[in-house]
This record gives sequence, structure tokens and C-alpha cells, in this order.
Amino acid sequence: MKTLLTILLTTALAVTGSWIFFKSQPPSTTANERKPLYYQSAMHPWIKSDKPGTCTICGMTLTPIYPGEKSLNADSAENVVTLTQNQVQVLNVQTAEAKIQPLTRSLAVAGMIDDDARRHRLISAYVDGRIEKLYANHHGIEVVAGQPLAMIYSPALLQAQREYRQLTGELKTNTGLRLQQMGLTPEQIQNLATEDPTTLSTQLLAPLTGTVVNHEVYEGQYVTTGQKLFEIADFSTMWFQFIAYEQDMPWLHLGQSVSVTTSSLPGKSFAGTISFIDPNFDESTRSTKIRVELPNPLIDGRRELLHKLYADGIVAITSPAVLTIPRTAVLQTGAQALVYLNSAGSAYTQTPVKIGRRGDTLVEVLSGLEPGDKVVTQGNLLIDSQAELNRSFTP
Repeated sequence: MKTLLTILLTTALAVTGSWIFFKSQPPSTTANERKPLYYQSAMHPWIKSDKPGTCTICGMTLTPIYPGEKSLNADSAENVVTLTQNQVQVLNVQTAEAKIQPLTRSLAVAGMIDDDARRHRLISAYVDGRIEKLYANHHGIEVVAGQPLAMIYSPALLQAQREYRQLTGELKTNTGLRLQQMGLTPEQIQNLATEDPTTLSTQLLAPLTGTVVNHEVYEGQYVTTGQKLFEIADFSTMWFQFIAYEQDMPWLHLGQSVSVTTSSLPGKSFAGTISFIDPNFDESTRSTKIRVELPNPLIDGRRELLHKLYADGIVAITSPAVLTIPRTAVLQTGAQALVYLNSAGSAYTQTPVKIGRRGDTLVEVLSGLEPGDKVVTQGNLLIDSQAELNRSFTP
């Protein structure tokens, strides 16, 4: 009995001692302990810190983010960069508002001065004959409509003139029509009755006022029907024709003012308007020709704008009011255009936008922004670099 009591007492003391021993030992946390990757603001997820603290914007306690956990609002936080006021000043970050206003552009173009093709004439021989006298005897001579260019002796023409003087009635009328076919003007035919019948040569008259740009005949030369004699161009109105590419077409329309300059007249410009846009595009260059009409009066006996000159032009363009932002605000990454929107305080959110036409200093915004939104116009490249770093370190 004593032995049994001793055994029970010994067992009880052992159990009690063990309980006291385990009770007194601190719990082991080594296996379950986790260290936060960083601390993040729940209200402003772009605010992050490597140690506990409060949000620099709202003062809210930062939330620890442990390995394997996703950042608070991570999708939006990746595209947001927050800067201190000191960083804003050092980077010289500047912003501008998106505004609805006209979009202006000065489109620089290059082309050639040409004559009005509608006032360009080739003069050929109507009958066989010999050139007795040549008045338009050099290139560049100015002539007036009705002015003699040459005197021609033609037996066939001379015979028809004599018949016209002798005939009456319907026969005379028919002979008069034949004389017109042989190159005489109605005025010349009417004057045959008062002219000296012994005259053997007939005048070839200029059909229009202009400049003789080519002559292919000399005094004493025999010519045949259809042979080219003279080429006359009217230089009183010139065409400035320039090349426009597909991306230029949204800006161009009939009636636009164009200022034209040429190196042959430094310091002087000529004002004209777009009168024609060729609807046929060149397949290889993806371009078309635009025509500008320029007045070119005679000054001291000569035209200022010469034929076949190279020239430059500036098309002054103003579009109706559209939503615009400065061109420097847009970051183009391939087909995607981005801006950084000043969303709150010193926080800048990467925002994709769809842009339209580009002006001299502004760009049209088709979607992605609203009037009054503030976008970064200077320092956005550095902010974009920081955003890339944020995405690299976001789990």
C-alpha cells in the first residue's frame, strides 16, 4: 500500500512539473513569423514605404504587404507616380490644362512655279508656205493677242484670198469659212476688201497675250501644214504646284491661303490660294499635287515669277475648336499615345489617349481626357521612367 502511494505521488509530481515547465516556456514563433515586403497606403496605393508609417497625403496608417499578397489596387498603382514637392521642383515638372480651342498649323511645302496650262498654246502652220518675215524671233518675247508673229507666203492661201474678193453671196461665205480653216481670223477676212490686192504675204497673228517660250522657225524657212511654229504661255497668272502626302490631306482644302517664296527673289513672298487638289494619288509615293494660283503682273517689262522656278510655300491652317493639349505632353510608344495626368497633389497617373491632328504647338485629343484635365508638359519622360521602375518592383 505504501509502495502504491509512493508511485502515485511521484507520477503526480512529474506531471505537475512538466506542466509548469511547458507553461513557463515562451511560444515559439520562428516557423510562423513573416516580414512585410513594404508598407502601402490603402487610400493612395502609389504611396509605398519600406518601414511602418503614415500616408504623406491623408495621414492614414500604412498597411503591411507580405510575400505572396497582391498590392492594394496594384493595377492602378503601377501607373501612378508620386513625387515630393522637392522632386517636383528639381525635375521642373510643369502642367497644362486640356482646352477646347482652334488648332493651328503652318504646313511647309515645296514645289515648282509653272504656267497656267489652260493658257498655253502651240501655234502650227495651217497651210504650206515660206516664212518671209519673223517678228517673234527669240524666246521670252512678250506678245499681245492679235500681234503679228510672222509673215508667210502661201500660194494656196493667196489664191483663196483672191477668190474671196471676187465672189459674192453664198460662194463668198463658203470661201470665207475656208480662209478661217487656213488660219485667218474673222477680222483679217473682213479687211481683205480694203487691203492691197498685190500683197503676196499674210500675217500670222498671236492668238493670246503671253510670252513666246519656244519658236522653231526662221526667216526663209519652208513649212508644211501642221508643222509646229511657236509656243506661247500666259505668265500673268502662275501655278505653284506642290506635293502633298496622305497625312497632309486632313489639313488642306480649296481656298486656303498660301505664302510662296523663291530663292530668286529673297525677302519677297507671293500670296495665293489653293485652287485645285488632284484626286489621283501616286501609288509609289502616296502623294498628290496641289495647285496654288499666283498673280504675276509685269514690272518694268518683265515678270517677277519665272517659269520652272523651284519655290517653297507655307500653308496657314486654322481648324475649328477641338479638345487640345500641348504636343510636349504626348509620349508616343508605337501606336499607343500616353500622357501623365496630374490626378491629386503630386501624383501623376499614366493615361492612354487617342490623338488626331498635330498642330504647331497643340495636338487634337479624340478620347481619354476631358476639358480642364491637367497633363504634364515638362518632366514627363522622367516620370515615365519612374513608372517603369514601379512596375518592375511590383509583385
